[in-house]
Amino acid sequence: MNESSPSLPHPKIHRHHHERLAVVYVRQSTPQQMTRHPESTRLQYGLVDRALMLGWSRVDVLVIDEDLGKSGSTAQGRSGFQRLVTEVSLNRVGLVLGIEMSRLARSCRDWYQLLEVCGLFATLIGDWDGVYDPADYNDRLLLGLKGTMSEAELYLIKQRMLAGKRAKAERGELGMALPRGYIRQLSGEVAKDPDAQVQGTIALVFSQFERLRSINGLLQYLVRHQVLLPDRLRGGLRKGDLQWRRPNRATLSNLLHNPIYAGAYVYGRRPTDLRRCKPGRPGTGRVVARALQWGVLHKDRLPSYISWEQYERNLHQLQMNNAQGMSAIRHGPSLLSGLLICGRCGRRMAPSYRNSGHSLRYECAQMAINYGQARCQSLVGRTLDAFVAQQVLRALEPAALEISLQVADQIEAERAQLQQHWQQRLERAHYEVERAARQYQCVEPEHRLVARTLEHQWEDALNAESALRADYERFVAEHPCRLSAEQREAIRRLAADIPALWQAPTTTMADRQAIVRQLIERVTVTVQNDSEKVDVHIHWAGGHATQGTLTRPVARLDQLSYYPELTARVAALHAQGHARSGIARRLNEEGWRPAKRCETFNASMVGALMVRMGLHTKQQTPAAMVVQRQSDEWTLGELSHLLDMPAPTLFSWLRRGELQARQVMSQSHRLWLVHATAQDLARLRSRRNAASAKAIDEFAI
Repeated sequence: MNESSPSLPHPKIHRHHHERLAVVYVRQSTPQQMTRHPESTRLQYGLVDRALMLGWSRVDVLVIDEDLGKSGSTAQGRSGFQRLVTEVSLNRVGLVLGIEMSRLARSCRDWYQLLEVCGLFATLIGDWDGVYDPADYNDRLLLGLKGTMSEAELYLIKQRMLAGKRAKAERGELGMALPRGYIRQLSGEVAKDPDAQVQGTIALVFSQFERLRSINGLLQYLVRHQVLLPDRLRGGLRKGDLQWRRPNRATLSNLLHNPIYAGAYVYGRRPTDLRRCKPGRPGTGRVVARALQWGVLHKDRLPSYISWEQYERNLHQLQMNNAQGMSAIRHGPSLLSGLLICGRCGRRMAPSYRNSGHSLRYECAQMAINYGQARCQSLVGRTLDAFVAQQVLRALEPAALEISLQVADQIEAERAQLQQHWQQRLERAHYEVERAARQYQCVEPEHRLVARTLEHQWEDALNAESALRADYERFVAEHPCRLSAEQREAIRRLAADIPALWQAPTTTMADRQAIVRQLIERVTVTVQNDSEKVDVHIHWAGGHATQGTLTRPVARLDQLSYYPELTARVAALHAQGHARSGIARRLNEEGWRPAKRCETFNASMVGALMVRMGLHTKQQTPAAMVVQRQSDEWTLGELSHLLDMPAPTLFSWLRRGELQARQVMSQSHRLWLVHATAQDLARLRSRRNAASAKAIDEFAI
């Protein structure tokens, strides 16, 4: 049975459609369109009359205008569109009216979702051209084509706007947000802030970063000297007013990374990554492009605070300060942190601290950390630091006088810059006092409420100026602008005696690291096999290189490069009838050196070496022979010889209760007898091997 009737205004509209609501959907893309193009909004609201012409009563017409000022590129954030889909899904809507399909949706995904729901619940869709039934194939095809054209239109509009924006940026005419220290004149030109204190503060930030070379050091310097950063208000009734805010790490990082301070016009520093965009939030998805890989770069277009070469040096220093680079100067005991390169694999060697930071080692352990492989090489840091420090001091000797003059000039230049900053702050505080005084003097005496407020403001300005002058006087007392003759002479003496200055208690490890980094680009080290010899290649700033060899402590005698010659010499001395003490004395006189950190041989070392060489077998002492022993009992000497390990190590295990032993008296001597079965001997050998492997890991590769 056909529900249509000749009285109905359209052949596709039936009674069951009139039994439900007619929804008029109103949307404008941006708030600017609502104010600058009100006629489009007026036409959309006029669709209510079209619904009345199609047979709906006024009470059955619902207007959804919650999405005014919102883009139709996505349904996210459009509560009105979501409400429309919900009403259709609840079978409450017979007709959806929009002035055109682009008002309903600019995305095919959202558009086809609406078509599916409308076709399922027999809801019609109408626009300025006619009424369509999404359940009808021909109408569905036409509606799909209109949705595709609407999405393509949005793409073309965006591309056209972006192309115009890019063309304007290519000419250097596209406006941009200016950082602190710059203003835009009425003519549209960019200029430095006319306030001299603002310019001085920005220049101070860049000059101190050039000296301190880290954001953390710069931040501490600014806080220590009470330096505030300028900021021009960008909104509100007091737009353009100057305010002074305390520095923070993010602000300093943005300031150092911004190429405008080097006089460059840049476009494309914050491109949009579509994968990070959040629907309904057009400002999301911004990423930071890599330095010098921007879309548009025009150098020397804007007034600059620093040169382009200094800007590139700052970027390089910031990159080296991160974890993947050289890293910033640390306060640990490592002198070559961030400078040391493994001569075998070419990777960076990192410092490792043990014994509460008192023991330093340099290790190439990236493959061990990332892939579980063995460490490439490692060595004690104390000997390497001492070797490099000696080379640095030798390189600084010819420049002692020049260093003293340069240090004095740098100190005076820094203090003059701070003096200028303090004078500008005092001048500004004095101006605020005079301004508050003029305001108070101009008020009518009868207007007591206003006069009382202005009087408080005057008093606050006077108190602020007084506190600032007191801080300035303390600064002048601690840091006079000019160095005295005694101070200059002290600097000259210290520069002349650079080794004493290097070893002075007041010279911190961070100071030594800063000096080394000024002179050395990198240090490459290669351990010769497993021996104590280490090849050191120092790459100086400027391209010069120095090669040398140092001796590191190792764990065992057989790691020494001269171990074959040493054993041959010990065998020769033993054949000549020398005792252990005599052999040790002759070895020391001839310049032989043992492993680890010992400087000379002793009789115990020689005896242990002879045991390994098979030149001497420890015999049982007479005391051990006369003692009545039980089965599987050994003296410490016998057990030490059997296990090839030092007797003091066995005695320490005995004292900790790890060995079963008893003490007996023999010929007025106390003697320890250790009970050790075959299983105990196997266990002790296994532990001995594990301890040897650990010692090798600590001292050698």
